[in-house]
Amino acid sequence: MMNKMFFALLFAFFICMTCRKKTVSAELQQQGELIFQSGFENDTVIAKNADADIVGADKKLPGHNDWLKDLDNHPDIGSFNLQYQGGDSTMRFARIIPEPGRAVNHVLQFWLKEPNVRGSKGRIQGNLYGNNGLKEFYQSVRIYLHDDFNAVRTFPKTVHWLTIAEFWNNITWSQTVSYRFRITLGIGKPVATTSDLYFILDAEDCELFPDDSQKYSTVWAETNMNVKVPVGKWFTMEYYYKEGDHRNGRFYMAITPESEQKKIIFDVRKITHNTQDPNPNGVSDFNPLKLYTSRELIEHMKRNGKTLQIYWDDFKLWKNKRPV
Repeated sequence: MMNKMFFALLFAFFICMTCRKKTVSAELQQQGELIFQSGFENDTVIAKNADADIVGADKKLPGHNDWLKDLDNHPDIGSFNLQYQGGDSTMRFARIIPEPGRAVNHVLQFWLKEPNVRGSKGRIQGNLYGNNGLKEFYQSVRIYLHDDFNAVRTFPKTVHWLTIAEFWNNITWSQTVSYRFRITLGIGKPVATTSDLYFILDAEDCELFPDDSQKYSTVWAETNMNVKVPVGKWFTMEYYYKEGDHRNGRFYMAITPESEQKKIIFDVRKITHNTQDPNPNGVSDFNPLKLYTSRELIEHMKRNGKTLQIYWDDFKLWKNKRPV
């Protein structure tokens, strides 16, 4: 009798430990590996070159905080830089500044006043290019859309092009790369009349012709009309990208406005690579911080005495982290 009880207890203990290991393993998968974090504090500066770079370390954070050592030199990351594609500081700039109204904190400011790309569009973006095929990653960043963004609501057309992040799997501008594809996260306006703003998301295959012209074909597109884009209020934006086909691909995005609960904006479980790619090899390039739009929208802002401005703070990037 005692032997039976002993073996029963031993079996129960074994089952309990097995379940615990699975639980711990699942928790570790959700946490992932923190690659990098920065709050753009005093020891972080923008170095001006042909475009610009962010260098230094945010010493207010305990680790994974150096733009060169921890981000650029990470084995899965290529390099980071800020890109404008034309213009000068009277037209656009990215600067690290004291947060307006809270000078003890520093933020990265994107300021776009003129169509700086050959007069046809405006661009300020952070590039993480030449990565080693990221197949699963997670980002968190705090965002403040300046009050001037309210003028976008009065633009006399719909808005389908106001990009705040973009993911290339693979890049669409190189003749040596096959199976071109992108996912674009943006802010949209669904009607031509005055309207609230909403988050928009789409995935596109791309055909690149010998003359470098491009043809994009929509694979899927999503708009969340239930949650308005916060303007004039800080919110944390999180997103998760998992490379996969229509069975296991996933793009998740949520926001947490200051003093509010988290709101899931997208949880798309669809293909996240080129539809014809027989051997997808991860996201080689992406823009985690971006402000990119049309000449028309920029000129509308200017006519109304407004400027497109975004503040970014508390940027974090993980490998293999998953939504809770």
